[in-house]
Amino acid sequence: MTPVVETGLHVVSKLRNDPFLRWAYTGDYLGRGRPKVYDGKVNFKEELHRFDFVGNLDSGEEIYTAKVHSKYLKCWIRVVMLRTLRDDKVGMALLFTTDTELDAMTIIQYYKARFQIEFVFRDAKQYTGLTDCQSRSKDAIHTHINATLSALNLLKLADAREKDTTEKTVISIASWKRRKFNEHLLCRVFDGLGLSLNDEKVMDTYKQLSSYGAIAA
Repeated sequence: MTPVVETGLHVVSKLRNDPFLRWAYTGDYLGRGRPKVYDGKVNFKEELHRFDFVGNLDSGEEIYTAKVHSKYLKCWIRVVMLRTLRDDKVGMALLFTTDTELDAMTIIQYYKARFQIEFVFRDAKQYTGLTDCQSRSKDAIHTHINATLSALNLLKLADAREKDTTEKTVISIASWKRRKFNEHLLCRVFDGLGLSLNDEKVMDTYKQLSSYGAIAA
């Protein structure tokens, strides 16, 4: 956690339901000994009134937030509690960020976005060679990562244009990878045979074979 924060970045993640968190002491200094920093351990069930109520999500969860200190992380964090009450049972999920100035709803949005981010890295690893770079050069590694992620984004853009939609759709990266390989291979074969894609029959064959082996989305 500390190395990430030291780079100027912040972390958004999820806590266990029983974390050791402490309230900040806001009382007056009594003038004796070391100034008091903490005001006891956070009790999520009994001290709901000490949290700031933000509102409700469309799915019904009540949102509470507070700035607290994490004993385990050894830093101040903003915690967001998503509280549900169903069949007389209280459910709770705790999100947090090291950016204590971030508002609760933004924290929730960022946390939900992490799953979409994971899909990007998963697809880049499986289909565009994210982990295939063998260079030890920092610049070369950066270039490789940017190239693999850019290739993935270009495939998604091509898919959206082909479907003529801006809505979310199912995309098969494996299918697009196969098509791009086929197109490259066909261009080399036709070029070697002296065949032009401007010829109608050649183009028809090109279109038919481009999708050979593709996986339907």
